[in-house]
Amino acid sequence: MEAAMSVTQVKIALSGGPAELAAAERSVLASALDRTLKIRHGAGYEHFVHGGEFQADIAVFRWSHRTKIAE
Repeated sequence: MEAAMSVTQVKIALSGGPAELAAAERSVLASALDRTLKIRHGAGYEHFVHGGEFQADIAVFRWSHRTKIAE
């Protein structure tokens, strides 16, 4: 019998990048902590990475770079 896979939501805080994104708390799947978080903003995407930092129970994702949406 296979064990059911647990899906856990983790609260995150964004650090750096556009101020309106950094102030927002969001939730992501726990398995996504090892991936770059890409958030659409304006005419591009803001990229955030988790370097293992937590503040209380909140995972901190730091801004790494911005990419533009190809037309």
